[in-house]
Amino acid sequence: MKSKFVSAVLGIILLCTGCSGEAPEKETAAVPAELPVLTIMTHDSFSLSKEVLAAFEKAVSAKVRILKSGDAGEALNKAILSKNNPLADIFYGVDNTFLSRAVKADLFVPYAPEGIDRVDPALRLDPENRLIPMDYGDVCLNYDVKWFSDNNLAPPAMLEDLLKPEYRGLTVIQNPATSSPGLAFLLATVSRFGEEGYIKFWEKLAANDVLVKNGWKEAYWGEFSAASEGSRPIVVSYASSPAAEVFFAETKPEKAPTGVVIENGSAFRQVEFAGILRGGKQTGLAKKAMDFMLSDTFQEDIPLQMFVFPAAGTAVLPDVFKAHARITEVPALVDPERINTRRDAWIRQWTDTVLQ
Repeated sequence: MKSKFVSAVLGIILLCTGCSGEAPEKETAAVPAELPVLTIMTHDSFSLSKEVLAAFEKAVSAKVRILKSGDAGEALNKAILSKNNPLADIFYGVDNTFLSRAVKADLFVPYAPEGIDRVDPALRLDPENRLIPMDYGDVCLNYDVKWFSDNNLAPPAMLEDLLKPEYRGLTVIQNPATSSPGLAFLLATVSRFGEEGYIKFWEKLAANDVLVKNGWKEAYWGEFSAASEGSRPIVVSYASSPAAEVFFAETKPEKAPTGVVIENGSAFRQVEFAGILRGGKQTGLAKKAMDFMLSDTFQEDIPLQMFVFPAAGTAVLPDVFKAHARITEVPALVDPERINTRRDAWIRQWTDTVLQ
């Protein structure tokens, strides 16, 4: 674009020179500079409204490029492999299941953005502010309200209910080796039953004909009876999923068609972070971007774009979230360092038990 502009100006100058025979005056018009580009590396589920993206670019005086790089684990792997020549300036999407791994890889520059004091301290898991909380949600069991009513069966109230004979063949889950909610649900069972008890739970659940799919979409949109032609009325999803069911319904129901199981240690709190990549080309702009991402403008866009809760406590939730999204007061938690140390072993044990 810049070269075409310069060529056009030179052409006009030469034309005028040929017509008048006089030497051209010195060109003083400034050539407009292109905006710098700020790149945000993230997972495939990241979403931002056009209006907020425009506000984002105005706030940082740059073109914002979103580099989607697979699921959360895959994207983080790419960031680690490219750490000596970063592909982006900011990474959005490290969650607490990979927090310690990201920190140990020394990927991020410490920075405390404006508005960090409005984030619940319980979400701020990195005291050095290399990774800043952006959103959170509870991974839990979702169930088809109508199916349970039609079949005169009480919906599950806790994880142990899945092991009852009357729940045989009712549940679909995601593989924790390939799915972020699948891993979060595995961690919920570790939190609930401990190192010794969790694998016994999975042995019994496998014997009760649990169905395993690789990802959330295959499980929710492919097998869950409330969202597809599938036959499984229980699925692992988010406690905010009922709000999505209402929001996207052609005719808005007064009550959500799905319910959630969030009590009795059944829901794992998944926190998602963003951070400035060390060695990025636009560190100064990245700091402005981190400030913007904790603003109410950005935070209030999160619920209806990604259907999780904003990290900033001042962000106003949309009405559909207030009415239908849920969050547990006592989530299942596992220390990030323990996850980092034991994650691979837990997944191997789960695989040997459930997929044998």
